[in-house]
Amino acid sequence: MARSEKVEFEGAFGDTLAARLERPSGVPRAYALFAHCFSCSKDILAASRISQRLARQGIAVLRFDFTGLGHSDGEFANTNFSSNIEDLVRAAEFLGEAHEAPSLLIGHSLGGAAVIAAARRIASTRAVVTIGAPADADHVRKQFTERVPEIEARGEAVVHLAGRPFRIKKQFLDDIEGRSLEDAASALKLPILIAHSPVDETVGIENATRLFVAARHPKSFLSLDHANHLLSGRDDARFVADVIAAWANRYAAEDRLPDPPAAVPQGVVVQETGQGKFQNWVVDADATSLTDEPETYGGMGSGPTPYGLLSASLGACTSMTIRMYADRKAWPLDRVTVTVKHNKDHAEDCEHCGDEHRKVDIFERSIRLEGALGADQIDRLMEIADRCPVHRTLHEPVVIRTRRES
Repeated sequence: MARSEKVEFEGAFGDTLAARLERPSGVPRAYALFAHCFSCSKDILAASRISQRLARQGIAVLRFDFTGLGHSDGEFANTNFSSNIEDLVRAAEFLGEAHEAPSLLIGHSLGGAAVIAAARRIASTRAVVTIGAPADADHVRKQFTERVPEIEARGEAVVHLAGRPFRIKKQFLDDIEGRSLEDAASALKLPILIAHSPVDETVGIENATRLFVAARHPKSFLSLDHANHLLSGRDDARFVADVIAAWANRYAAEDRLPDPPAAVPQGVVVQETGQGKFQNWVVDADATSLTDEPETYGGMGSGPTPYGLLSASLGACTSMTIRMYADRKAWPLDRVTVTVKHNKDHAEDCEHCGDEHRKVDIFERSIRLEGALGADQIDRLMEIADRCPVHRTLHEPVVIRTRRES
């Protein structure tokens, strides 16, 4: 399970910048920085969805609001492309001090241009990803072309972007003028993945062509067919994140987990991974997973606990047993959902324990049956639940033989 944390750090002008760190369970494969689009925020759907998806695949991502945007302090009118680059550098420094310096830079729209420009100042960078990025920073003028004469004449003007007012100063225009990213892309000397939609109406596909031609190998292009500029479609964001995760595995986010142990016939192998205090591999035939303890108990929360696995066994066996019986009877059972909660309680909950001071394990099991079932069918399926093999095992005497393996 991925986790999201609110964090803060100091930006280019000394203002406090608001950020979110999306962290995977366990040790991250890598840390990444995500730069959002012009006048957007860290909470735009593209940024949040991609970051959260990457975290679920083992890559920690810091997304933050540039100075004067979102929940960050500061005055947007005083910012420019150069200050955005400086904010990125400060964000990288924060990650390096608090966790680990970022090896992957990801930028959306103007944020993509910013990560290309910032990469040379962030020594830890091993790969760069752009999404719908312009080939020159001056491209942003097109979002308020009609107000440019007023800005140049009066020194500033209020423009409306995405339905919100922003004050733009002439210094912003001066800073982006002539800012071609093609030279920066050519000098990058890092792997780059350029993702762009051929139907992007905000930043045309020709920008991706210019960046791709300018960049050196290894370079990759990802066509985001049918996606809009903001990647507002959930499937589009997932697609981008999945490709980034696979691509970064080669260049900037290698898997840090050791290989799991080999499977054994008719048995389960559990082996420490060497990461964290309690994390273990669980190998059952062709299925491989992790087990761990929560952070509150000294673990990393990277997998179900041992009792969680035991509860899952009871729940899974219950569901399968009900399904097999219903199918054999050809009953209209659409879906089974089993919820199991485990706790320990005093022996008064056990009629035959013998020791009134002893605590016993209590499994609270609730079952939801969906489908056009009659009352008699439901009653029978609830009876069948108690015949699940794992349920019976938990009620029967169990012998555990232990031997030392050399």
